[in-house]
Amino acid sequence: MKDIIGLEGISYSYYHKIPAVSDVSLSIGEGEKFAIIGANGSGKSTLLQIMNGLIDPSSGKYFFRGNEVSERALKDKGFLRFFRERVGYVFQDSDVQLFCPTVLDGLLYGPLQLGIEEKEALDRAFEVMQILEIENLKDRPSTMLSGGEKKRVAIGSVLTMNPEILLFDEPTTGLDPRTQVFLVELMFALNEAGKTLVMATHDLSLVDELHLQVALLSEEHRMVKIGSSDEILNDEDLLLNANLIHEHIHHHGQAIHKHRHSHFLFHKH
Repeated sequence: MKDIIGLEGISYSYYHKIPAVSDVSLSIGEGEKFAIIGANGSGKSTLLQIMNGLIDPSSGKYFFRGNEVSERALKDKGFLRFFRERVGYVFQDSDVQLFCPTVLDGLLYGPLQLGIEEKEALDRAFEVMQILEIENLKDRPSTMLSGGEKKRVAIGSVLTMNPEILLFDEPTTGLDPRTQVFLVELMFALNEAGKTLVMATHDLSLVDELHLQVALLSEEHRMVKIGSSDEILNDEDLLLNANLIHEHIHHHGQAIHKHRHSHFLFHKH
């Protein structure tokens, strides 16, 4: 499997003093399903923003399809177009992506910015609306959408650009159960169509369902382990140390009982 993304010794600090990511190296293969997991504040979203070229690492190197991605490289218009055509980013907060007057306008925005002709952009928009089951929303402003509808439209605004790789930041946050199921099925379909999927999440149930390759970050912002979802999720000591599950302590007279708890662990099948 050919690597599509490579991170070598990536570190990043906010305001040059607040560490967010420390010396992270990983590679993601073309067509892979990959998750970066860790507790809140471990650096998951920061890594995703680096992969999308939104921020430049403080140190280390980021490669996309063998090309180094940096602030300097992205100033080259040819490389910028090459990169933006191929990498799509779905923000945790859908409102960040929904700034156009209507749903249809939002789906057209990306392709038109890439210089795609209006007819093809419209064809893409209507095809994506059909896939996401949002044709009835095309004339609505984002202020009249539910949280689940906003998520579908935000994903649609990326899919109309037909990227090779999709970056999802906490994709299930705030979604109702029906929309979560739809999202999981969509991710499987996108991957089967050849898309590379990378997500930052602390939703272990999502990781379990999608059977991903997983990179685990510690609360010290370092890479702890990379392995299959089964390998990572079955290591309860590892998850406990990373603050992804927790331990209850009960007192019964002189006896002390401990048991581990997470929504994921109680729903294994």
